[in-house]
Amino acid sequence: MNALRSWTADQQVALLFVALFGALTIATVVIGWITRHEAEGSDRARHLMRDVRAVWIGAVVFWVSWISGPVGATLAFGIFSFLALREFITLAHTRRGDHRSLLLAFFVVLPLQYVIAGGRWFDLFTVFIPVYVFLAIPVASALAGDPERFLERNAKIQWGIMVCVYGLSHAPALLLLEFRGAVGRGAFLVFFLVMATAAAQIAQELASRWLRRRPIARRIDRSFSYRAFVAGVAAAALMGLLLFWITPFKAFQAVAMACIAGAAGTLGELVMKALKKDAGVRYWGNTASVTGAVGLLDRVAPLCFAAPVFFHSVRWYFKV
Repeated sequence: MNALRSWTADQQVALLFVALFGALTIATVVIGWITRHEAEGSDRARHLMRDVRAVWIGAVVFWVSWISGPVGATLAFGIFSFLALREFITLAHTRRGDHRSLLLAFFVVLPLQYVIAGGRWFDLFTVFIPVYVFLAIPVASALAGDPERFLERNAKIQWGIMVCVYGLSHAPALLLLEFRGAVGRGAFLVFFLVMATAAAQIAQELASRWLRRRPIARRIDRSFSYRAFVAGVAAAALMGLLLFWITPFKAFQAVAMACIAGAAGTLGELVMKALKKDAGVRYWGNTASVTGAVGLLDRVAPLCFAAPVFFHSVRWYFKV
C-alpha cells in the first residue's frame, strides 16, 4: 500500500475505478439474487441493497468531484442538499406563517452556505448556520404573526437545515482542505469518507442479521445493538486501513478517522430513524426519487452526520 501512494493521481483513480465498480457490480447482483429468492431474508436483503445503492451514489459523487473539480462538486452537493431538505420539510408540520422561514432556508441559507464553503471561509462556514441562521429562522417566523406550535414548527425547520444543509455541505468542503504534499486530492477524502461510512452501515446490517441481537432502542430500530455498532465501526476501520494510501493520513490516522466517520454515520442513521418513527413513515419522501429509491435523504442521512464530524476532526488534528 505504501507503494501505491507513490502512484500518480490518475493511476490511483484508475485502480479505484476497476476495484470499486467491479465490487459494487458483484455485490448488487448477489444481493439482488438474495432479495428475489429468500423470502425470510428479503427485508434484510433490501436494507443491504439500500446501503449498496448508497455506495453507488457515493462512487458517482466521487467521480463527479474528480472530473468537475471543487466548483462542480459543490454545485452537485448543493442540489443534493436542496432535494434532501425538500424531503425533510415535506414530512414536517408547517403553516402559512412558516413560508418566510422556508423561503429563507431554501433560497438564501442553502446557497450562502455553499458559497461560504467554496470561498474557503471556514471560520464563518462553521458558525453561519448554528449561530446566525439559528436566530434568523424564528425571527422570520415571528414576523409572520402566527404563534401556534411556534417552537415545534421552528425546531423542525432548524433541524432540517442543520442536517440537510449544514451537515451535507461539509462533504464538498473536504475538497478544499489543503494538505502539504497532497494538493488537489480533496476528492479522495470525499471518497474515503463515503466508503468508511457505507462500510459501517453495511457491516452493521450484516452483524444484526448474523449475531444475537440485543436492541438498544427497540422501539426505534430492532437491528441496532452494541455488537452490531462495534462491528460497523470495525468495518469502517478496516476500510480506512485499506484506503489510507489515497489520503494524506498515515495508516493509524486513517483508521482513527474512519472509525470517527463510521461511528458518527451509524449514530446519525439511528437519529434519523427516530425522526421517521415520530413522523409515522418508513422512508423520507415516501415516493421514488432521483436516486431510483424511496428517498434521497434515506441514502445520504449517515453522511449528513458523518461529514461535519469527520471534517472538523481532520481540521483540528492536522491544523488545516
